[in-house]
Amino acid sequence: MPSELLQATRPLLAEAFVVWGSPVSWLELLAVALSLWMVERNLRVSPWAWPLAIAASLLYALLFGHSALYGESALQFLFIGVALWGWRQWLVGRDDHGRPLELRRMTVQQRRLVAAVTLAAWPALGWVLDHATDSELPYFDALPTVGSVAGQLLLGLKRVENWLVWLAVNVLSVALFAYKSLWLTAVLYALFAALSVIGWRAWTRRMTHGTA
Repeated sequence: MPSELLQATRPLLAEAFVVWGSPVSWLELLAVALSLWMVERNLRVSPWAWPLAIAASLLYALLFGHSALYGESALQFLFIGVALWGWRQWLVGRDDHGRPLELRRMTVQQRRLVAAVTLAAWPALGWVLDHATDSELPYFDALPTVGSVAGQLLLGLKRVENWLVWLAVNVLSVALFAYKSLWLTAVLYALFAALSVIGWRAWTRRMTHGTA
């Protein structure tokens, strides 16, 4: 992390309170608040979820970089790019027939393709983190990272299955962040796991009633 950026964000890295013996920074607290607001907007299929995602990703890039979770930190910048694309998709995107995007399920072939690409990218990213950084858990860091990319792309395309991908990612992330003593973030991702189930049901219901 550049020294100028570290200096500018030092006040946010100050301790806000302590959870289970580990300090929680103002940076983590703000990132958690924005993330919860973002998920609430996603549940309602609101385009305002995307600018909230951009803001939360910027904060988490700083937080994860400070915690030496380089895969998760780099992922946030990818999230920002995908969020800009997703925001545009939800506002003016069209499907193959020129109609505004609606909530849809994936085909079996699409599910297999997403699973295959994700599983192939996992060891590749893990190898990079293992050889190019001092990450303590390169392959464990890599798995939720590549899963998150898949989930974010499916979210931008309004595919209902994005919630199932996020459920798996969030469960893995709870263990990862607990290991790094990012307790508030670990609790947040446990809540995200529960919200993933709620999101799946809410989007399925919306799709059934044609309220995408």
